[in-house]
Amino acid sequence: MKTHEIEIQKFKAAANNIHGQVLFKIDARVASRAPVDGIEPSSVLVMTEQNARVLMALLKTQIAEFDSKKPKSRHGRHG
Repeated sequence: MKTHEIEIQKFKAAANNIHGQVLFKIDARVASRAPVDGIEPSSVLVMTEQNARVLMALLKTQIAEFDSKKPKSRHGRHG
């Protein structure tokens, strides 16, 4: 497995697709990363606090969009 360090420079947009996935358009710096001995090889996602806050806001919006497309529950209604 190749490992990378992915540094988010800027989030540009977010959207949902029909496969239940959230897609982000980003500017990022991607660099190869050597695995650390004795540790499972992993890629690392790096971002500033400001970009983390933007990510949180984008995720909240996209999750709300997913929820709005789900059928409304009828539990608890008495008719």
